[in-house]
Amino acid sequence: MDTNEDVEMLDASAIHSKAKGKGKATESSQPYNENLPWVEKYRPVTLDDVVSHKDITTTIERFIEQNRLPHLLFYGPPGTGKTSTIIAVARRIYGKDFRKQILELNASDERGIDVVRDRIKQFAETRTLFSKGFKLIILDEADMMTQAAQAALRRVIEQYTKNVRFCIICNYVNKITPAIQSRCTRFRFQPLAITEVEKRVMTVVDEEKVNLTDDGKQALLKLSKGDMRRALNVLQACHAAYDLIGDAEIYNCTGSPHPADIEAIVSSMLTDEFTTSYNLINTMKTERGLALQDLISGTYEFIETLELKPNARVYLLDHLATTEYRLSTGGSEKIQMTALLSAFKSAVELTAKVS
Repeated sequence: MDTNEDVEMLDASAIHSKAKGKGKATESSQPYNENLPWVEKYRPVTLDDVVSHKDITTTIERFIEQNRLPHLLFYGPPGTGKTSTIIAVARRIYGKDFRKQILELNASDERGIDVVRDRIKQFAETRTLFSKGFKLIILDEADMMTQAAQAALRRVIEQYTKNVRFCIICNYVNKITPAIQSRCTRFRFQPLAITEVEKRVMTVVDEEKVNLTDDGKQALLKLSKGDMRRALNVLQACHAAYDLIGDAEIYNCTGSPHPADIEAIVSSMLTDEFTTSYNLINTMKTERGLALQDLISGTYEFIETLELKPNARVYLLDHLATTEYRLSTGGSEKIQMTALLSAFKSAVELTAKVS
């Protein structure tokens, strides 16, 4: 991209600022809808509202102030604010009517070369009627685009830089061709800090009057793993299903195994006879509606707390990873469960051996 070319942008003074913090991302031209998912209802309105990533938003603010906004490539795990950031950028540039100046596509649905040749190219060819500024094309889930579509997109990016800026959003940057990456300024969105997720969650809890207990909050933050979208979706689902939300309700709503159940299973695999452990796991899976994959995911955190020799712990972790891989490639749960039980028994034997 030619970053030396002057690009005259819309006057920022025409932009109507909105309240920070608990602002709801609703359009002024549309009636406010109480039935909106909380992810949309509490989507950041301005760049200052974006949770964390202050280094990214500050850099983009400088681009805007200097009229030098480049093509952007946002990548990182889901729910870390990539889409929210670029929507806030569009509001910052275009004001309340920003929807008229952007084309937003989800490339996981519209990922073929025809979309690039038709919709994207047609939008890029037309200049804005009442402004000398550029328009914005947002391609979400761009790592799902075919190679042919990415090749066509590269040419469109080169050809229409005077008219448009592209923001390419993906989870896996390695799936974006190097030719497109080289034409964009890249920003990595890392998982959100738990403290930042907690602040936004408590804002929503206060606003929506959610009856969330302390242990429920800790379970929610733990399961979110830095994904704000997941945290708010789980919170909203639990609020609809339960009057009081504790840790049990959070785990039930997400279908994740409760730590107490995992602890009981791990303890049984280490100490009980093989058949007893096998029957216990089968009973837990049936009663709780769990898959073996769920149990393995919950087992990792308990490995470090077990009194095992280092070589036994490494052996066990390696076998857990192998079992996960076999399950992901279509392996039988029954066979993998017996193999996992055998691995725990072997770890106990390795620990019992005298060095």
